[in-house]
Amino acid sequence: MPPEAQARPGDEPLPLAVLIGPTASGKSALAIELAELLAARGQPAEVVNADSMLVYRGMDIGTAKPTPAELARVPHHLVDIMDVTQTASVAEYQTMARQVIAELRSTGVLPILVGGSSLYIRAIVDRFDFPGTDPAIRRKWQAELDRIGAPALHRVLAERHPLAAAGILPGNGRRIVRALEVIELTGDFSPQLPEHSHALANVRQFGLQLERGQMDTRIATRVDRMWQAGLVDEVRALVARGLREGRTASRALGYQQVLAFLDGEITEEQARQSTIDGTRRFARKQLGWFARDPRIRWLPAGSPDAAATIASGLDLDRPAVRD
Repeated sequence: MPPEAQARPGDEPLPLAVLIGPTASGKSALAIELAELLAARGQPAEVVNADSMLVYRGMDIGTAKPTPAELARVPHHLVDIMDVTQTASVAEYQTMARQVIAELRSTGVLPILVGGSSLYIRAIVDRFDFPGTDPAIRRKWQAELDRIGAPALHRVLAERHPLAAAGILPGNGRRIVRALEVIELTGDFSPQLPEHSHALANVRQFGLQLERGQMDTRIATRVDRMWQAGLVDEVRALVARGLREGRTASRALGYQQVLAFLDGEITEEQARQSTIDGTRRFARKQLGWFARDPRIRWLPAGSPDAAATIASGLDLDRPAVRD
């Protein structure tokens, strides 16, 4: 168990502020504002990234990564730590993020965990164990995915484990491969997230709410700006660095669509619209995942008082132990 989970009775470590919300809700900007507000009040704070695509060097425009100027305002952790050819796993991310959180708390720095994926957030803050992995088994099922495609492999999964297949979309090849690997290793697989139960102490979760129409508009505007900022050129440059070989990076929203355009499979306009549509679907899934978590305190996205509200909700006047 990480040190921060071992708080003494009647005493707790510094809060872990968790900031979540759908794509284009303004999480990154708010995290920086919150960190600067806390610092002005005498409490150092730094941002811990929980977005699986911000880890990749060079994937800047399509991930809406904080700009160099923003990164300079407040230290960010777990950003630009991997090449696009590497595969990011939730289990590895859990270990890295928990280590960073413990290290920050041990030096009196309040961590602000920011992300849009319920899986990554919950893997970090909750009791969340991962089955082991076997590279040979993984390669076997990955090769089968490449040979027959995700829908056909999903039918194989349905024959072996109907419950697991029911919880995974037929087009999600990566999760299908993982499910088949775990089933072969352990004989079982659960597509459901575990019950809500914090593994870390003193976790405070805040979410940004957006009206659906407003969210759709923001997403379309963001994608248009990405195109104007040079997303297609960014993808071309990343292809030279091995983007196509990166099983995770190459499937990121925007990057997958631009690769299809560069391959002549769709037009550039179709790639842009497909990115908007895919991002909207993903944002709806995000909202569905987070809506099931009763521990989240929801705030209106764009509220000028959001940072101050979160800061007051951290109860920093309470005694804290520095691990």
